[in-house]
Amino acid sequence: MDPEFGVGTAPRKREPWRTTLLLAYQSLGVVYGDLSISPLYVYKSTFAEDITHSEGNEEIYGALSFVFWTLTLIPLLKYVTIVLRADDNGEGGTFALYSLICRHANVSLLPNRQVADEELSTYRLERPPEAAGRSGIKAWLEKHKNLHTALLVMVMIGTCMVIGDGVLTPAISVFSAVSGLELSLSKDQHEYAVIPITCAILVFLFALQHYGTHRVGFLFAPIILAWLLCMSTIGLYNIIRWNPQVYTALNPSYMVRFLRKTKKSGWMSLGGILLCMTGSEAMFADLGHFSYSAIQLAFTSLVYPSLILGYMGQAAYLSQHHNLDASYQIGFYIAVPGTPHYYMAFASVMNAESVRWPVLVLAILASVVGSQAIISGTFSIISQSQSLSCFPRVKVVHTSDKVHGQIYIPEVNWILMVLCIAVTVGFRNTKHMGNASGLAVITVMLVTTCLMSLVIMLCWDRSPWLALAFFLFFGSIESLYFSASLIKFLEGAWLPILLALILLAVMFVWHHTTIKKYEYDMHNKVTLEWLLALGDKLGMVRVPGIGLVYTDLTSGVPANFSRFVTNLPAFHRVLVFVCVKSVTVPHVLPAERYLVGRVGPPGHRSYRCIVRYGYRDVHQNVDSFETELVESLATFIKLDALFRCSDAGGGEQRDSNYYERENALTVIGSNPLRRHMGLGYDDSHSHDGASSDSDRVDGIELAAAAAAAPAVVKKQVRFAVAPPRSPGVDESVLEELHELCEAREAGTAFILGHSHVKTKPGSSLLKRLAVGVGYNFLRRNCRGPDVALRVPPASLLEVGMVYVL
Repeated sequence: MDPEFGVGTAPRKREPWRTTLLLAYQSLGVVYGDLSISPLYVYKSTFAEDITHSEGNEEIYGALSFVFWTLTLIPLLKYVTIVLRADDNGEGGTFALYSLICRHANVSLLPNRQVADEELSTYRLERPPEAAGRSGIKAWLEKHKNLHTALLVMVMIGTCMVIGDGVLTPAISVFSAVSGLELSLSKDQHEYAVIPITCAILVFLFALQHYGTHRVGFLFAPIILAWLLCMSTIGLYNIIRWNPQVYTALNPSYMVRFLRKTKKSGWMSLGGILLCMTGSEAMFADLGHFSYSAIQLAFTSLVYPSLILGYMGQAAYLSQHHNLDASYQIGFYIAVPGTPHYYMAFASVMNAESVRWPVLVLAILASVVGSQAIISGTFSIISQSQSLSCFPRVKVVHTSDKVHGQIYIPEVNWILMVLCIAVTVGFRNTKHMGNASGLAVITVMLVTTCLMSLVIMLCWDRSPWLALAFFLFFGSIESLYFSASLIKFLEGAWLPILLALILLAVMFVWHHTTIKKYEYDMHNKVTLEWLLALGDKLGMVRVPGIGLVYTDLTSGVPANFSRFVTNLPAFHRVLVFVCVKSVTVPHVLPAERYLVGRVGPPGHRSYRCIVRYGYRDVHQNVDSFETELVESLATFIKLDALFRCSDAGGGEQRDSNYYERENALTVIGSNPLRRHMGLGYDDSHSHDGASSDSDRVDGIELAAAAAAAPAVVKKQVRFAVAPPRSPGVDESVLEELHELCEAREAGTAFILGHSHVKTKPGSSLLKRLAVGVGYNFLRRNCRGPDVALRVPPASLLEVGMVYVL
């Protein structure tokens, strides 16, 4: 990683083969945990009630054929071969596809967008706009605002189902692993042992989230590797021992025979077979942690063959065992050498205890790893949703300073734990859990298929017919599984639908009201002339210090500041209007994060600073933010002086309205000691350069004593100030820099709006419930903007604002 520019400074290069092997090995524990443990419950869910295992073996052969071709067409062909190529600067997932689409077509609903955002290094297009043709579908999408909303709702549905999967996958994974005890316990003992043990493991799993996975993450890959080798070895043994001809079931004709014999029951049983794809989306969602070649290598060389051998081994054993005891349901453990049923038939093969218990322990460990992967993915997608104003504010804790993307959300963690335990205790069997989990999994895949079709047309500039072929081929397969899951609405599939409806309502109300609040702010912002005239009205006083006025606006003076100064006629000597915004890229380089400009003439000491983050970026802590902000202001003051001198010639003054134009913002790099050449205010260019020895400048240090105990270390900021006698340096520049120094020493105040939303008289009942009741309830019970922005409470000033929408 480039320490100056951060993540993603250049397109991914081909890694050395040793690096690829290491990443492929590490991806086993992060990416493939969920997919690897699916053999624990696929056959058990398939043969739960809808179909029976008969002497003719049409059912088990048909199920194996469906599993093989499903794994081949969806995870291998769709994801590994096609979808993984649609990365957003190396990042994957639902929001990565949405971000790509928004950059190539004007369909984004995010507020405060700027032309300068398109000049970010990570805002790359697959093809330049002049090279890509103007497609009719793109024009149609951009023309209809309702389609923009429908696209965002589709993304929200996919997000809701991922969160629902975060509830269901840990429950079914751990429950299925612990269910191996049923082969050693009586029916009564099984009922009173499996549920408590499963709940205890889930509580332990969620309690560990606070500490992060980096402390035990090194164990994840060995556990999954051992599990895959164990599963494939058992499968290979069962194939050789019981039915070496089981490979004939891979013939697609067995799927036709399966459906012809079982008819509607067979179609309904597809809801269990689709669970073999559980975790496929993780390959794309976790792309940012690894590389395309590493994920592809791990899947094709180890995960895919191991899964196929595991499923074939189970089918080979079941093809020779039809009259199973009622207490032994069809599942993974029945085919493990050493189980009581297996051992009674072939006592001379191996010691029962020597195989059964190690496999059980390894399966439980693998299920914990697989559950950890989906929990981490749930945290990640909620954080991304929050960045794009699609989720209420929650506290995001970064558990590792070294590993990017490892986060923990306390509120979400405990809610997931309660829901997981409720699902385990409420359903108490694999059938209902599988029906619920299957619907969530297949819905996310359908959303990915729809978004990927748009990416093929809009981003890759391929033929609409190719996109349609992709949509119809994979969409028809996934629709078949979706219908089979939906038909089981009353048998567990209602749960992900209920969770999705609740989450979708929360997300849509939050996003819709946030957009309306922004429009209200735009309509009620005050003019620059009003701000400049404040000194002559109300006896306005400028107090020492820096005032950071937070707003969503990128231009104009926000209404919360006008309300502040009309009630308290004083504001700080240095005033900065700060807009912290997210853009539709995964990362913004630190050197391109700050856009700085003036609000009014230089003597007013008012500035605008726009701080840009990607949807996967880590927000800075307050000390780092203050330091970089002051450094950026100091750098801008010097750049501004040099630019005005070179542009004005004989000291011509610019009109103050110049400083309110959007293109009067300058990109300030993360290293303020760097000399910037070719200076200008156009925010579509980043000004970089190197300083020569003759251009060296003296350093001035700003220090502000902490307000707490005297033992607290002082905060220090360094920026460059040219010596007074340096040629071309105006005394006014030195004066402005020293005032900034004095203001920093006096302290910084953070001014935020504390909003309350009301609906207009005569609004519909639905709007009053959604905005007046729903949004205000979420606002009161979720984290405030000061937590999301990491504002220190001691320096916080809140201004009450009533929004009438």
